Amino acid sequence: MSIADERLQLPLDRPNILDLAPLYEVLRREAPVTPVITPAGDPAWLVTRFAEVRDLLSDPRLGRSHPEPERASRITTAAVQDGPSGNYATEKADHTRMRRLLTPAFSAKRMRALSEHVQHLVDDCVDQLVTAHTTAPNGIVDLHTGLAFPLPVAVICRLLGVREDDHPYFASLSERMANLTIGEEAHRARAEFSDYMTSLAESKRAQPGEDVISDVVRAQGADPDFDYEEMVRLCVGLLFAGHETTVNRIGLGTLFLLTRPDRWQALTADPDGRVDATVEEIMRMGAPGDLGLLRYAHTDVDIAGVTIPSGDAVILSVNSANRDPSVYPEADNFDPDRSDHTHLGFGHGVHFCIGASLARVELRVVFATLARRLPGLQLAKGLDELEVRPTLTGGVTELPVTW
Repeated sequence: MSIADERLQLPLDRPNILDLAPLYEVLRREAPVTPVITPAGDPAWLVTRFAEVRDLLSDPRLGRSHPEPERASRITTAAVQDGPSGNYATEKADHTRMRRLLTPAFSAKRMRALSEHVQHLVDDCVDQLVTAHTTAPNGIVDLHTGLAFPLPVAVICRLLGVREDDHPYFASLSERMANLTIGEEAHRARAEFSDYMTSLAESKRAQPGEDVISDVVRAQGADPDFDYEEMVRLCVGLLFAGHETTVNRIGLGTLFLLTRPDRWQALTADPDGRVDATVEEIMRMGAPGDLGLLRYAHTDVDIAGVTIPSGDAVILSVNSANRDPSVYPEADNFDPDRSDHTHLGFGHGVHFCIGASLARVELRVVFATLARRLPGLQLAKGLDELEVRPTLTGGVTELPVTW
């Protein structure tokens, strides 16, 4: 029996937080589109090779919605990307509206203008870490709670117009919503998040500001086809996605660099000159989570010698695709000096991440600043000692460092 004849159980076991399961190498070679059982216990298809993942990311025959949502395969018990989302009849139009509305707010030009504010926030976080380092036992401080988490939260809240006092509350909701181990509590957190966002949206309707949520509320009020619940889902998604993946990539990027001292030393020797390539390599190798991007076939799809029937769930493994040796020489090596920095870390095609410029700004400022100000940075725990967050997006619960 070949590997393609079995339904593998997800997630696949991985040796540590930085390395993927060895089975992905076998799947890319022997069964790049293979049947699996999701963590929720439902059937799906796992796509692992770069070419197929890239093509399906932009294939209009796949979508996030399902014609019969109650019958669709579920992926996890979390309340994020657990199953179908959006309206099957209007998904394409809804997506077009969303891109048209949000593209100006997240343009590369606007994000570059935000760099000075991000630099101020990062410097403030590093200042506090330096102060804590002087009195902490053994000089060990937590880079996760001191920088990786608070920075993306502060940045997305400023852009969206979320009150600073609300940061801890919505951060707690995000953590619970993406948790894979708490069952219905995750969905209660999602409902609470929607209630919070509804209240915030109505406050913006009464007193609009110069922020993205105010823009979305104005657009919804002016467009009879822009459903109110869709608006709330969009705002929840922006607030969640706008910080969650960047938090984890700061953590993973730090781990990639500090477990490879030569790469870290190269960055500290030339922070401004090397940071862009370093960030792109972090984006290639540091995709959060163990699963992938969820889609549903809206018609039968023939790919790589396999027919995915209409209605079936499809999990696109960006992690595996970004380590495909047919595309990247020595694909499992963290190498900012590689000649080709294309990757699928921000998606591809019409679903390319609208926040890509924002994430790049944050990551560039973070790693250039750490390299300049804390060149002696080193991990205070081994990889195997770090606790992985039990969430869809993964990452670590702490990042103890010293210098």
